[in-house]
Amino acid sequence: MKYSLTILLVITAVCSISAQSTNPNYDSELAKKLGADDYGMKSYIFVMLKTGSNESTDKAFKDSCFAGHLANITKLVKDNKLIVAGPMGKNNNAYRGIFILNVTTFDEATELLKTDPAINAKFLEAELYNWYGSAALSEYLKTSDIIWKVGF
Repeated sequence: MKYSLTILLVITAVCSISAQSTNPNYDSELAKKLGADDYGMKSYIFVMLKTGSNESTDKAFKDSCFAGHLANITKLVKDNKLIVAGPMGKNNNAYRGIFILNVTTFDEATELLKTDPAINAKFLEAELYNWYGSAALSEYLKTSDIIWKVGF
């Protein structure tokens, strides 16, 4: 009985190992360039942007901060530090938008967020989370840059 159980466990392990398949389309150079692990994934910092504590009614100042926010987004994309950015629709949670930063630590993310005028002025507040997603996420930027017709 003891040996039967051992043989069964060995057969199960061998079947499990052989059940894993290798992707016939695997591109090792692209995977390395994107920082992908064996699953094609990598770590990022996910940022939830919420309404901040600044309730200023100074329209010129607020407009300036949000213009700087958009300019900063463009800079971070060019620097390959920001992979995804976008606003949230109206909601009851004060969520305003998201960032997915191409960094792996909260310290790196915090340094990048210090460059955002809307966050610095407290019109936006950032909540940081570790996130594990496709390493190919940055590749969509090449396509996204050629499909928009009208800028903000």
